[in-house]
Amino acid sequence: MTDTYANFYALSQRQTLGIDFRIRSVDAEAAFALVAPHGGGIEPGTSEIAEAIAGDRFSFYSFEGLKVSGDSDLHITSTRFDEPMCVALLGRVDTVVTIHGEASTADDKALFIGGADEELGGLLGSALTDSGFHILPQPNPDLRGLEPSNLCNRGRSAQGVQLELCLALRKTMFQSLTRRGRRYPCPPFEAFTAAVARTLNEQRPRLHEH
Repeated sequence: MTDTYANFYALSQRQTLGIDFRIRSVDAEAAFALVAPHGGGIEPGTSEIAEAIAGDRFSFYSFEGLKVSGDSDLHITSTRFDEPMCVALLGRVDTVVTIHGEASTADDKALFIGGADEELGGLLGSALTDSGFHILPQPNPDLRGLEPSNLCNRGRSAQGVQLELCLALRKTMFQSLTRRGRRYPCPPFEAFTAAVARTLNEQRPRLHEH
């Protein structure tokens, strides 16, 4: 699917902050930032997942669609995502973990792991597998998050992790994927966010503390 807007400037000329979209950014510990560039109604559930993993320890950013309909118009692909608050945050953290939604509905425990940090990706994959989730191979090379310009690789380490959760999995995580339904997380949400947060906490010593 081709994006409606090539970059944030183009989007901001046609869409209104606080009405069509909102931005949330929290500076915390610099080891990791949890980033949901397609949050709110764009890829429902991703901003809630990223925020829960970040907790009060790690930095957090979310760009969220608020429209009654047509939130997909607000999607800017990760290699071109250039919203200024996000870019500034990425420059202050070591490693970025992005949370995305994916459209598959066949497996309600499935996700894809990408990004240039293969070591951290492998550790997250093991933890999530141990928690009952299924890690699928990404068949499309363009969706593996390996480009230097991909959001997940724009932290100070220049390598991060991209987690893409299938639609079927995200549906199990909330009462529903509506704005109201996402206020009520379900056990798979707790299991997923706990596994990722625990792994990131364990990996903090391998990063430079700031």
